[in-house]
Amino acid sequence: MKYLLMMHTPGKGPYQITQWSQQDFKAHIAFMKDFAKKLGESGELVSAEGLAGPDQARRVRAGKDGKPITDGVFPEAKEFLVGYWIVEVGSPERAYEIAAQASAAPGPGGAPLNMDIEVRQVMSGPPPELL
Repeated sequence: MKYLLMMHTPGKGPYQITQWSQQDFKAHIAFMKDFAKKLGESGELVSAEGLAGPDQARRVRAGKDGKPITDGVFPEAKEFLVGYWIVEVGSPERAYEIAAQASAAPGPGGAPLNMDIEVRQVMSGPPPELL
């Protein structure tokens, strides 16, 4: 089963990590790289990416003429998505274990961030009862 693990962080404009000390920033990035490497070596990692900050985000929809209409930036957002992993595992419990490991990434002073990681199964198609 595939699961999408979405790392969220509190809002308040651009990424707060840019205000961390260089040592804390490097430790956090090293953790994320090592984490992805271990998941890759176990065969569980499908994909992982960090995302640009919310100060670069836009919502887009089609106008009546089909041309894009954009809205944003949303610095007042309560929280925003900073990155994600797609993992392929044998059970939801394993996906939760991986999410908990990601949640404990080091923050300022090396303390675990314990940030929210949203876990959702990646569906391969619509539920059979809807077909």
